[in-house]
Amino acid sequence: MKKYFIQKSPFVVPTTDGKLIEEHHGIPTTGNKNISIAHMIAPSGWSEPFQTPEFEEYTYIISGKKQFIIEDETIILEAGQSIKIEVNTRVQYSNPFEFPCEYIAICTPAFDFEKVHREEE
Repeated sequence: MKKYFIQKSPFVVPTTDGKLIEEHHGIPTTGNKNISIAHMIAPSGWSEPFQTPEFEEYTYIISGKKQFIIEDETIILEAGQSIKIEVNTRVQYSNPFEFPCEYIAICTPAFDFEKVHREEE
């Protein structure tokens, strides 16, 4: 038995908002409920509703900029910056900027639609 696993076929999450989500490790790809690791590209003008997830989320910006509204504070991250958002924190993610934003998102435990608690728009 090998002591490693190379992910060559990430799960591409179907979206309707133009965002690319390639989940490399997590529930749909490897069955791992402890962590999810995804490569994402958010197009210019993209946004999601507010959510209060039951997991920590780490984001590392590869290129472009991403806006976070955390509770009542607006934060903008640029390439080379990262952030950790604590479990049960109300947050909204968006890219109101001119160019796409490419980033890596890591959730612990793994991202789960049942535990993200997105608000209705």
